[in-house]
Amino acid sequence: DNLLANADKIGGKIGENLRAAMSYLPLSKELILLKDNVNLPCGLDDLQRREPDYAKLLPHFQRLGFRSLVKVAEDALKESFRRQIAVSDLSLTDMSLRVEQNARRGNLPEKVETHYICVKNQQDLDTLCHRLSNAPKIAVDTETTSLNPQAARLIGISFAFSAGDAVYVPIAHSFVSNPQQIDENLILAKLKPFLENPSLHKIGQNLKYDRHILANHGIDLQGIVGDSMLASYLVESHLSHNLDDLCLRHFNHETIKFEDLCGKGKKQISFAEVAIDTATEYACQDADWAWRLEEFLRGKMDSGCLKLYTELELPIAQILWKMERYGVLIDREELQRQSHELGQQLLDLEEKAYKLAGQPFNLNSPKQLQEILFNKLGIPTKGVKKTPTGEFSTNEAVLEKLALDFPLPKIILENRGLAKLKSTYSDKLPQLLDENGRVHTTYAQAVAVTGRLASNNPNLQNIPIRTTQGRKIRQAFIAPQKSVIISADYSQIELRIMAHLSGDTGLITAFNQGEDIHRRTAAEIFNIAPDAVSAEQRRYAKTINFGLIYGMGRFGLAQSLGIDPQEAQNFIDRYFARYPAVAEYIERTKQQAHMAGYVETLFGRRLYLPEINATNKLKQAAAERAAVNAPMQGTASDIIKMAMIAVSNWLVSGNLNSHLIMQVHDELVLEVSNEEKDLVVQELPKLMSSVAALSVPLLAEVGVGKNWQEAH
Repeated sequence: DNLLANADKIGGKIGENLRAAMSYLPLSKELILLKDNVNLPCGLDDLQRREPDYAKLLPHFQRLGFRSLVKVAEDALKESFRRQIAVSDLSLTDMSLRVEQNARRGNLPEKVETHYICVKNQQDLDTLCHRLSNAPKIAVDTETTSLNPQAARLIGISFAFSAGDAVYVPIAHSFVSNPQQIDENLILAKLKPFLENPSLHKIGQNLKYDRHILANHGIDLQGIVGDSMLASYLVESHLSHNLDDLCLRHFNHETIKFEDLCGKGKKQISFAEVAIDTATEYACQDADWAWRLEEFLRGKMDSGCLKLYTELELPIAQILWKMERYGVLIDREELQRQSHELGQQLLDLEEKAYKLAGQPFNLNSPKQLQEILFNKLGIPTKGVKKTPTGEFSTNEAVLEKLALDFPLPKIILENRGLAKLKSTYSDKLPQLLDENGRVHTTYAQAVAVTGRLASNNPNLQNIPIRTTQGRKIRQAFIAPQKSVIISADYSQIELRIMAHLSGDTGLITAFNQGEDIHRRTAAEIFNIAPDAVSAEQRRYAKTINFGLIYGMGRFGLAQSLGIDPQEAQNFIDRYFARYPAVAEYIERTKQQAHMAGYVETLFGRRLYLPEINATNKLKQAAAERAAVNAPMQGTASDIIKMAMIAVSNWLVSGNLNSHLIMQVHDELVLEVSNEEKDLVVQELPKLMSSVAALSVPLLAEVGVGKNWQEAH
């Protein structure tokens, strides 16, 4: 108070700031004062800390995967029961009963006794075959020599007939671990009719992998009707889907781990060397729990989720299996030429970097680069982030910012991009080719929460297309003699989905009239005629169109366009003024996400957002951006999967000699014989455009070439 009374006597900048703030300082003071005259609805005794209610907490800890807290809760409950026994006439049986009742209160499935047996002789094998011939449904799991689906061989196979009832068949164990093993060829000959029988329904955990393994032995697994990994992916897309985590999360069951049996690293042994009784317990466990989990998770699905499971994800897994099995033909010589060319370009970039730095240095050393940039060259460090060790960062984001004003960071970025291209594709792809010159990627179906597929070993979805050298890599993906590559790509599918979900009449009209949506948007926000829109204005509009889909705010837009944040906000305001339903959709979607914790695609796929109500505002804002984008990206993912099913069914029903070989985001790539080229070019876009009915047309653009780049 004394300070405010004498504010006019304080000189300099401090006095100016104080006098400027005098109008709101009294309110600030009021806000920070603690109130001491509020009537509270409770007394001090009510605020005493109490023991946690572990009986209620336990199921939540289990559901969330808090393993250490699960143990704390279980130990506390056991101790509580022991104390009850000590002061009462409770027997141990009563105590066990109470534990079971407590488990059921947490909605945990009841424990089931296990009956696991191993096939050790011909009589056991005959008994198994008799059971298989009478079973309507089984769970299947394989034990293999490696995780490479194209090359791994069977060590054993397990079957489950119901919860707790499973059989293990050793096939290629070592003599030491299983000296009484039946001949491998005899076993496979006996089991093949059952595995290939489509009327004998099969379930498992990631059965696409098991189907590859069996195919390596000439067995085509048929009758797949369930997969616990895919069921988990639909029910709880934001969580992990491996068998160990699923068992712990839903059954509070700690599984036997592979490393427990075989060890790790250099000392790891083959599963074939594991003692047969131990191997039986482990292998039967996998089939048994796949059975229980699939049944349990299927029971959690509503009708919409069940439809996605049975009509989309399960069929897609089989289509992906075919694509992986067939592979993509690669031009080895073309990649070798590109590798040599990239190597020369990297040498040239190094020389340029040395010249700019005034000395040779290791371009891949963050420490040396930091020394060159910030000490020797004296590049300003204002705004440059620091590493955890306190040094100035030289990561990609920092270099991109510095590259706007300085030449060396730009050279470093170009060098990193080409080096990654060379090591990941032009050098590595030839090493992954089979004897027919084909590369076989693996499509991961249960990774991205939006439903998008991922590709690995090698990743065919991340080949850069914005650079000349990146596009060149696609030239090495070729068609065999008398065939062509055909690429079909959905045009602006996420914008079309935005138009449908928001119901915005302006966007819907533009798409229905076949207008250039970016030119139309530019005309709207710049208030000019469409034919007067410049290339730069169209670029601005394109950035805004796609940026808003990804939840971009004014700062992100300003950075993308290289303009002032206020100018970016003006563009956003004008955009929403022209397309008001889009703004309403965005706010409505955020509100739904905050209330429900998830958003949905057009077809009912739930996309969970664990941090949508986080106290950390940065995390919450990121979750809100994801909430806006996820329904569009997820719906696009659902549609491309529908297209894959439609195209695959058409190729099979028409007995065509053409193959679906790749899926890259919104694009399908086919290897097509010359005789069928015209038919596929004509029918493919029709099929892809008809898989979903939106308020705007779906448009698929088709290209043809001898290689992927020509067709794109």
